[in-house]
Amino acid sequence: MAAARADTLQTVELADGVEIQLRVAGVAVRSMAFLIDILIRIGIDIAAAILIFVFLQSVIGLEMARGFSLLFAFFMEWFYNVIFEAGAKGATPGQRSMKLRVMSVTGGPVSLAQAVMRNFLRVVDFMPFFYLTGIVCMLFTKRFQRLGDLVANTVVTYAEVPQPAVPNVEIRAERRAPSQVLTREEQAALLQFLERAPLWADERRIELSSLAQPLTHAVGMEGLRRLCGMAMWLRDPEEKRGTPPPMKGAVTYRS
Repeated sequence: MAAARADTLQTVELADGVEIQLRVAGVAVRSMAFLIDILIRIGIDIAAAILIFVFLQSVIGLEMARGFSLLFAFFMEWFYNVIFEAGAKGATPGQRSMKLRVMSVTGGPVSLAQAVMRNFLRVVDFMPFFYLTGIVCMLFTKRFQRLGDLVANTVVTYAEVPQPAVPNVEIRAERRAPSQVLTREEQAALLQFLERAPLWADERRIELSSLAQPLTHAVGMEGLRRLCGMAMWLRDPEEKRGTPPPMKGAVTYRS
């Protein structure tokens, strides 16, 4: 029960109406990833400082070597997360070890601008001490977003999203010839609707089928049935009709 509260599936609707689900990461697992990254950064800073003082101190002097060491530590502090999160994996080594990644709220990869924004605002999330503002913000937002995430429009999710169990919805559509002659493009659009409809929510299917009212002469669920019936008539010519092949998705079309 605690895991269900801390890490939940969030539904996101894309521009074309297709719904995807993101399993957002909670405070506990993100804190573990953050601590791992801190240890990695400390190790890199120490190794870099040793190399700088061993190989460069005799050449540039003690003060310059110290300056280079502080400059490298500054770069690691501000750009460590940016480089990894804007990369192909979309995650720092600590986040990858916890099977996490940073994504846009639309489900796409994080851009460089988003990575810079969310990480440069980390100083605000840190206030007044040890990420108190960020933790409180995550606890009171639906997708566990800190201030940097809210401004950059990003979210931290699990890299592998489990496939949710979607209930089957059966639409009983009777094959029927279109009420008017359709062009090749219109026929292709109708067949594409039949193919993509299982990926949409019920409201989206009915909304799009209502646009074809001049063809179906109906709206709502009846308009959807008629549109699906015409698409099935186009998909299965007279000589090939019989049991229709199974459709991928949550919707089953029956005649």
